[in-house]
Amino acid sequence: MPDRIRIASVNVNGIRAAARKGMLEWLAGADVDILALQEVRGEEAHLAAALPGWEVVNDEALEKGRAGVAIASRRPAAAVRKRFGQEALDDAGRWVEADFEIGGETITIVSAYVHSGEDGTPKQVAKYAFLDAMTARMPELARGGALALIMGDLNVGHRELDIRNWRGNVKKAGFLPRERAYFDRFFGPEGEEVTGVDGSTGPGLGWVDVGRRFAGEVDGPYTWWSMRGQAFDNDTGWRIDYHVATPALAERVEDYRIVRAPSWGERWSDHAPVVADYRLGR
Repeated sequence: MPDRIRIASVNVNGIRAAARKGMLEWLAGADVDILALQEVRGEEAHLAAALPGWEVVNDEALEKGRAGVAIASRRPAAAVRKRFGQEALDDAGRWVEADFEIGGETITIVSAYVHSGEDGTPKQVAKYAFLDAMTARMPELARGGALALIMGDLNVGHRELDIRNWRGNVKKAGFLPRERAYFDRFFGPEGEEVTGVDGSTGPGLGWVDVGRRFAGEVDGPYTWWSMRGQAFDNDTGWRIDYHVATPALAERVEDYRIVRAPSWGERWSDHAPVVADYRLGR
């Protein structure tokens, strides 16, 4: 019988702060099997202290107190990889892969944290370099009908549906046409020429935006809200946290949801966990 595996992702905005503010209480009742974390901003010891009893693999940024990604699971990983691009990318604490053997099948889980960027600055150059590296790695992960899932804070709202105030952000990092064009290709039909929103062309990679497929053509649902003003209360958010699945895995989705906190005061991060159930095993 196939197993129903619950896989979640969340930008914790600092693992130590999240643990203090309520992450552990949420996790205790969430019944999650595999958890991808971004913006850990801590070391392996901090993750171990915050997640007792979990198997954790992580990639720290060389710059202390910045970025950091991790994958926590209820079972040990069969293999772990932390390098997928040039050295400057691999030292940034923004990409970690882990293979898991579940029910006689292998699934590759990626926790990714794309740069926030800033148009016209070196931060944006670094963001495009990271997205280029993703574009190169994704076909490798999908080869042969593999089961693979890239999760995390990808820091791009792909479509107008993904940002409440999209008109006010068309010239800002996170909704720039060139950024969005990468996602047009990520989700375009595999091998077909795709014209991006910025007019550029390139082959589609055929991956699936699980959240958009599950929610349909609706605004949001959003995954991030600014801590400032009334953004959370007014649901003026962005959908920038994703489950991006290979076609073979996307057919295994049984449920998907964004766990929005009941109130501003009950938030333990400025992002909400994104949770999906997948059917795995022969």
